[in-house]
Amino acid sequence: MAKDILQKPDSLYDEFTRKPGSDPLTTHYCPGCGHGVVHKLIAEAMDDMGIRERTVFVSPVGCSVFGYYYFNCGNVQSPHGRAPAVATGIKRALPHSIVLSYQGDGDLAAIGGNNILQAANRGENITVIFVNNAIYGMTGAQMAPTTLIGQKTTTTPTGRSAENEGYPIRVCELLATLEAPVYIERVAISDSKHVMKARKAIRRGIQNQIDGKGFSFIEVLAACPTGWKMDPVDAVHWVNDVLMEHFPLGKVKDKNGDAPTRDLVAAAAKAQVNGQKVREIVGDSNGFSEHLSPPKTPTNYQSPRVKIAGFGGQGVLLLGQLLAQSAMVSDLFSTWLPSYGPEMRGGTANCHVIVSDKRIGSPLVSETDVLIALNLPSLEKFERDVRPGGVILVNSSLIERDVQRQDVEVVRVPVTELANELGQPKVANVIMLGAYIGYTKLLSEQSVLAAVGKVVKRKEFMEINRKALTCGMDYVRDQVDVGREAELAS
Repeated sequence: MAKDILQKPDSLYDEFTRKPGSDPLTTHYCPGCGHGVVHKLIAEAMDDMGIRERTVFVSPVGCSVFGYYYFNCGNVQSPHGRAPAVATGIKRALPHSIVLSYQGDGDLAAIGGNNILQAANRGENITVIFVNNAIYGMTGAQMAPTTLIGQKTTTTPTGRSAENEGYPIRVCELLATLEAPVYIERVAISDSKHVMKARKAIRRGIQNQIDGKGFSFIEVLAACPTGWKMDPVDAVHWVNDVLMEHFPLGKVKDKNGDAPTRDLVAAAAKAQVNGQKVREIVGDSNGFSEHLSPPKTPTNYQSPRVKIAGFGGQGVLLLGQLLAQSAMVSDLFSTWLPSYGPEMRGGTANCHVIVSDKRIGSPLVSETDVLIALNLPSLEKFERDVRPGGVILVNSSLIERDVQRQDVEVVRVPVTELANELGQPKVANVIMLGAYIGYTKLLSEQSVLAAVGKVVKRKEFMEINRKALTCGMDYVRDQVDVGREAELAS
């Protein structure tokens, strides 16, 4: 005789070993909190639809961040309010994944307001689960954008007023004014009848993504007894009697399956073809073709992870931009990640650049293949990060001491002096770029000049930058390469 077996969905861990604390069987959530119910509905859908192995759960700051401890699937935690942006990146990088963005009202409707608006407006093929309990539940029960008029919180102790704090935001209605979203519905989990409707809505939102239809948004009205200072039973009644009155349940937008299926892979291929047509018609403003083949680069210098560092004002970030743009012109993948102190000019500045013939997973450079140090503090800070066999290029005009590492290649170039000889101190960074590509043969001179034309908009600077680039390449050929050949001969 058949019988039902009641147990946790496989998409939820049986024991929450990721959760700090002594009891792996209990959750973080307060008695009466709605998150546990919503978690169960999502996990059951993942199991029944057979999508757990390709699901990525994105959770930002707030009680939603705890999803990492409970969901047995891919998990990515995002900064406050930025879950739709992170979800967008994941979905575009992994088009066949199922991406669930799980957010609370204090997160999504406040600091994340623009993120959710833009993701919805683009029609990203993701599913957003929005838990609305009308309060900042995790951080101290402050007023949220969805807090009702008259509702008391720690930041509205006498109740929210329209005159002082404005009106609560109805997110579903706001997003429904946009053209792109295919499905928007508000549900609740205050009793079994409403839970079953919420279950259906969540599955509909996920199925839309599986079918490639576009952006789905499910708002779930849930209780926060602790934040509301109510017992769990009264909190459920408050959802039914008060919260639903201001946030009416039901479908706010539904394109009834008429939205065209979005094949992101095919769209990307079409965009690449169209982009090539544009390049063939427009060409390059500097007389170079848009894509230039790189020279034959020695194996040790291929696909470098580069750190460029110096004082603000030395053109550190521009050097990185030119390197990354030159790689793109050469049909290579590249990333550029800047970092600088609050004082900017005169303070410290560095950037990470990665150049590769393959797609790049992260722009962060941890193990460094190449360090370009334009001043002594930068050499002292980053010298130890260079891998054995890597390259350190030093501005010998400002760095008098020797590199302490014995297991790296060192290229000393007096870029400040060379720039002064050209009559333009500001091009020291371009001289160093010339020295780097001249030494490693990573990129061609033409590709860098094409990048200069794109990044440096003032055309009168084109000639001095060309001279600076040639100066750096010539210096390496005349000084460094000659010394390197002599060393090999000996």
